[in-house]
Amino acid sequence: MSGVNLRGVSLAAAVAIGIIAVALAAGGGYWLGHGGTRGQGAEAQPAGTASAPGEPAAKARKLLYYRNPMGLPDTSPTPKKDPMGMDYVAVYEGEEGNEPAVPGQLKISTEKIQKLGVRSEGAQLRALDKTVRAAGRIEPDERRLYTVAPKFEGYVERLHVNVTGQAVGRGQPLFEVYSPELVSAQREYAIAAQGVDALKDASGGAQAGMRQLAEASLQRLKNWDISDEQVRALGRSGDAKRTLTFRSPVSGIVTEKRALQGMRFMPGEALYQIADLSSVWVIADVFEQDIGELSGLIKSGAPAKVRINAYPDKLFSGKVSYIYPTLNAATRTVPVRIELANPGLLIKPGMFAQVELPVSARAAVVTVPVSAVIDSGTRQIVLMQLGEGRFEPREVKLGARSDSHVEIVEGVKAGELVVVAANFLIDAESNLKAAVGGFGQAASAAPAQAGKGASHQGEGTVDGVDVKEGTVSLSHGPIESLKWPAMTMEFKAANGALLKDLKPGAMVSFEFVERQPGEWVITRLTPQAPGARRP
Repeated sequence: MSGVNLRGVSLAAAVAIGIIAVALAAGGGYWLGHGGTRGQGAEAQPAGTASAPGEPAAKARKLLYYRNPMGLPDTSPTPKKDPMGMDYVAVYEGEEGNEPAVPGQLKISTEKIQKLGVRSEGAQLRALDKTVRAAGRIEPDERRLYTVAPKFEGYVERLHVNVTGQAVGRGQPLFEVYSPELVSAQREYAIAAQGVDALKDASGGAQAGMRQLAEASLQRLKNWDISDEQVRALGRSGDAKRTLTFRSPVSGIVTEKRALQGMRFMPGEALYQIADLSSVWVIADVFEQDIGELSGLIKSGAPAKVRINAYPDKLFSGKVSYIYPTLNAATRTVPVRIELANPGLLIKPGMFAQVELPVSARAAVVTVPVSAVIDSGTRQIVLMQLGEGRFEPREVKLGARSDSHVEIVEGVKAGELVVVAANFLIDAESNLKAAVGGFGQAASAAPAQAGKGASHQGEGTVDGVDVKEGTVSLSHGPIESLKWPAMTMEFKAANGALLKDLKPGAMVSFEFVERQPGEWVITRLTPQAPGARRP
């Protein structure tokens, strides 16, 4: 009996202990679900959102959804990636109207504008002063080149200047020549001069005849470039000299010497060439696209700045003297001649030069910075800032250019804001949205083509979904329009939204087209029944 009682007591104690344990578990769960949760939430609060003591807590932004980064009409309540692997963009309360309301415009948030470094500037009226730069070369002034060429046949007896490049002065002896014709002409003139003196008392007819003979002999000597001094000496002495000295006609440099001592020369043969290099020419090769502005605005006498590669620390000033009427077809350049003084003969023919030709504008025109223009080769556009964060591409017609600005002939008015920095980044995003819009139109046009026999329908079971690649594998039944038997194949989804919430094993009806040879794209996909399985 006592044993029975002990067992009863033990059983009652066990029941009591079990009741107490359940009560403790319930109380602990309640504490964990309320007090513990509050403590954990306080610890999990991001440091950046914690409020300082005495300050009101910052109001957290309300997350609405995640939108497709390519602008497609596809949203998600949770973070995800599109078929190209790009993260969906979070959209918070107050940002759901970021898409442009007007076609062709682009709206960008203030935060993104700051990150891109977008900067705008108003179009202004200004005179486009421009500096045309061209490469050039130094050449002798053609008007200061002199050739020494005897006009009679003879022989070089002696050379006084015997090297090329030697500097000579005006009247300096160059060489001596012997010529039988010259000796005969001297004797003829000497006899005629003596005859004039002898016939002073003769009749007028005789004197006139002898005087004409003397004048003809003198003219013949002058035609042979015999100097007046030599003629006077011949008249005084009456003796013909065996040799005649040729002198330099100008001060300069001997650039060419063909005379050799003892050589025979013929009439008109050039024996020396002398260049006066106190002034030289700079022949600048101006590109074809710049010559139009020069022809209208650069005139004879216009100033030019010249830098010689041999003297980088010196700046020479010259004047434009002529714009040649010919174009070099090989280099597409037009020669422009500049006259340049050469004191000290520092500048040598053949040196290279850099030429700057300042061009003054005729009048003020509407201009924008050069960086504002986006040139695609077929058209030129600028991005207009229409408002806070709103932009619009606009095609323009360009005119004259300066180093920093370009004339806008058509498309922009003075005072309108244009983007001058980060415009290529904005244009890239604008083109991306335009491409996406075109793709969406093509996808929406696919059902319209179904009536023309381009679309096909089928039913099947989903075997697999690859959201990253934007594909779905279907085990479908026969496709009557294509005479296909039942098979399993992979299709491309025209839109990522078609794959939303699609699970393997689901029964679907679908519609597809052949976008390219061998590329089958699903344009419509409808579940037949939730959780249905293909028998």
